[in-house]
Amino acid sequence: MLAGVFVVQGVDALTHPDPLVARARRVTDRVGPTLGNLHPTLAEARNLVKVNAAVMVGGGALLLTSLRRGAALAVAAALVPTTLAGHSFWEQTDSGERKQQRIRFLSNVGLLGGLLLAAADTEGRPGLRWRTGHLVSDANRSLHQAARGRLRAATVGAAIGRGMRRK
Repeated sequence: MLAGVFVVQGVDALTHPDPLVARARRVTDRVGPTLGNLHPTLAEARNLVKVNAAVMVGGGALLLTSLRRGAALAVAAALVPTTLAGHSFWEQTDSGERKQQRIRFLSNVGLLGGLLLAAADTEGRPGLRWRTGHLVSDANRSLHQAARGRLRAATVGAAIGRGMRRK
């Protein structure tokens, strides 16, 4: 269900990036120079809008596959700058526009929560914490059993040794 929003919005942003560039500059002007060190085209706001849109489309599509946990994290990472740049309601002076941007901002925060849940979902399989705990418990149990076995062997060996000395 999450996938549709990101695929549709991402395709729209890929095919029509220009209307989004002005709002994106709030974020791209800050991160553009740093990303420009990786590749010169990443310093431009229009290109960053397109990269963000591509992550949304690709990640949204991958939410429908077995790669959904990683895709959810990628889309969540792309959603944060999109939300900050596109829906900064705190900067709006018009009360109607401020209210609309706040609603969109909170919707994106809700979507972000859904993405984080999708990233954490193990589909009923035990999570890493549970598996690690059981691995440690199993290792402890094996060590205790081995120690008891060695203690028994040593006790039996000592008894046999005492018996041989008596003869």
